[in-house]
Amino acid sequence: MTDVPQSVAGVCHVEVVRGAQADPQAQPDLLFEVPHGATLGQHFDDLRGQLKGSYAEDLREFYFVNTDVGAPELAVAIARGVVAAQPTRSALIVRCLLPRTFVDCNRAIARDTEAKASKPGEMTPGLPPWIEDDRDRALLLERYFAYHEVVEAAFAQVCGGGGTALCAHTYAPRSIDVAVDDKIVASLHEAYAQDRIESWPLRAEVDLITHDPDGRELADAALARRAEAECVAGGIQAVRNDTYSLHPSTLAFEFAERYPGKTLCFEVRRDLLLAEFVPFVELQPTESSVARVAAPFVAALG
Repeated sequence: MTDVPQSVAGVCHVEVVRGAQADPQAQPDLLFEVPHGATLGQHFDDLRGQLKGSYAEDLREFYFVNTDVGAPELAVAIARGVVAAQPTRSALIVRCLLPRTFVDCNRAIARDTEAKASKPGEMTPGLPPWIEDDRDRALLLERYFAYHEVVEAAFAQVCGGGGTALCAHTYAPRSIDVAVDDKIVASLHEAYAQDRIESWPLRAEVDLITHDPDGRELADAALARRAEAECVAGGIQAVRNDTYSLHPSTLAFEFAERYPGKTLCFEVRRDLLLAEFVPFVELQPTESSVARVAAPFVAALG
């Protein structure tokens, strides 16, 4: 067996989950990528402490609103559920540890990419506008490409070997469109104000992201159908490409195009995984909530 990719300190955590009867030498046939897997305050603080530039103190609040709370736990729960039900299988999990507040590891970023803002409704940038220090830009790009190297190898091993990859994401309950600029936190506080929050559209509980903006299907169509049906059977609302599609600026699109019919990207509404969704603070998913949402995906992968 080709060695599986390894964890990289400060960049990503790699874990192999094997069934009780799995061949320890067999390569995993299932991959979970969690590109926005930095969800804890410690992840933010560790990277912020290594940066040299000046950053607004309230960026930490933006981080907690904009990161995929519950996605790492959900990926692990699905992987464990699959190998428990099918003990000869094994799964590879790659969790990014780089806060997207500083660099977004679900974006296709070139080495000459410059930091920039985004307008309301646009895809958030790979390097946000507050990355002004050249030393920080160099450090963040170095770690981005280290992550990219790991996930490239993981997709090649699993999908290139005939297996399936799932890109696990979570999103905030409501679709709030504000500019990602130096006023982002103030804009979000205004958007989340009690008299405004319910004016924003409520997102679907699960969104299966299967096609690109032109409607071209790239995902594992059979897996998407099964996941949708299992979610509905479990009392969970499931839609297709409602909030997002596979945008060409994302790595999810890049891998879906490279391995057509071998991937499935999905979003889960964060409040389904939490006791309560509260913006601007660190949150922890509950085990029972994660298990409920994992169950349809486990069944679909069976």
